[in-house]
Amino acid sequence: MSKSKTKRLVKTLFIIASLASLWFVPWILVKAWISPLPNTVQEQVEQAVGYGFDGMIVYIDKAGEPPVFHSAGLDNRKQKTLTDPHALFKIGSITKLYLAVATAKLVNDKQLALDKTLAEYLPELSEHIEHANKITLRMLSNHRSGIPNFTNHPGYWDNVPKSRKEKLELVLDLPADFKPDTDYQYCNTNYLLLAKIMDSVLGYSFHEYIKNEILIPLELNNTFSGLQEVDVNSLMSGYYVGFEDDLKTVDYGINGYGSMVASAQDVGVFLRALNDGSVFNSPEEQALYASIYVYDHGGLLPGYQSLAEYHKDLDMVVVQFMNTTNFEGYNWNLSQIFINRIVKIMKHKTNA
Repeated sequence: MSKSKTKRLVKTLFIIASLASLWFVPWILVKAWISPLPNTVQEQVEQAVGYGFDGMIVYIDKAGEPPVFHSAGLDNRKQKTLTDPHALFKIGSITKLYLAVATAKLVNDKQLALDKTLAEYLPELSEHIEHANKITLRMLSNHRSGIPNFTNHPGYWDNVPKSRKEKLELVLDLPADFKPDTDYQYCNTNYLLLAKIMDSVLGYSFHEYIKNEILIPLELNNTFSGLQEVDVNSLMSGYYVGFEDDLKTVDYGINGYGSMVASAQDVGVFLRALNDGSVFNSPEEQALYASIYVYDHGGLLPGYQSLAEYHKDLDMVVVQFMNTTNFEGYNWNLSQIFINRIVKIMKHKTNA
C-alpha cells in the first residue's frame, strides 16, 4: 500500500473512531458543550442550573476590576430559598491547597523535611504501609506514594468513618498500588497522613497552624476548619441525585483531615494569594510550594462540588460552587464544562 493510501486509511479510521466515540458521550454533555455561548456570566449561571443543579455560585476576581458575584437556583429545596452568593460551602479537596501551603511553610522553617520518610515521621505505621521507609514527604505531597486511597474502599460513602484513625485503618496492610515515585495517583490518604505528621511535629492541630499562618494574615474570616465551627444556617444546602434529604449537617471531616468550609470569596482571595505569591513569607517558601503541588483544585463531596481556578492570561480567579452531585452521573463533567464556558465569556468580554 502506498504512503498516500495509508495516510488516507489512517485518517478515515480516525474519523470513524471519533464518530463512534461520540455515540458513548452522554448527550447532556454534548448539549452543554455546543450550546451557543451566552453574552454574560449571569446568563450562563442561570442556564447551568437547568441541567439538574439545585443552586450555583460563581465568584470572579479579574485584576483591575472589582470582584463580581453570580448566583442562580435554590439553596434549600423545601424552603425554596434562593442561592446566596455569600453562603458558606463545604469545599472538599480544595482543602489540600491549604495543607500544601502549610507543608511548604513548615519545610521552609525546618520543622519538616521533604526527603524524610513516612517511617521516620510515623514509625508505628512502618509495618502496616508498604514501602513506608521509602515514601517521602515530597511523594505524599505530590501524590506519588503508591498508597491506596481510603475513599476508594467499597461502600465508603455509605458509611463514612468519623475519625482519621478509622479512615486510615481502611488502607493499612493493603498492597501498594505502585512502587513509590514510579507513578502518579491522586490519593486522599496522602493528605490524611500529611495532616497526621503535621499534628505530630507541631504538637497541636494543623488546623490551628493553617488559621494562624494563612487565614488570619489573609483576613479570611469566612473560612473554617470544618463543619463543627460554623452555624449551619449560614451553610448552603447540599443534595445528592435520588435523595431528598439535605446533606448540610453531614460531617465528613470529624477529628482530622477533611473538608474545610468557606465562602466563594474567601476561596478566591486565597487562590489569588497562592498564585501571586502573597500567601508566602519568602521566595524560598514559594519555590518549595511550586515543587510539591498545584495552583488550582476541585472539591467533591456528596451534595457539594467546587472548582477554583486561576487563569494567568486574564489574571483572573474563578470559583464555582454547585450544591447537587451524583458520583455515578455526569454532574462533575458538567461543572467543568460550565466553568470553561464562563472563562470563555470573560475572554470575549476582555477582547471586545
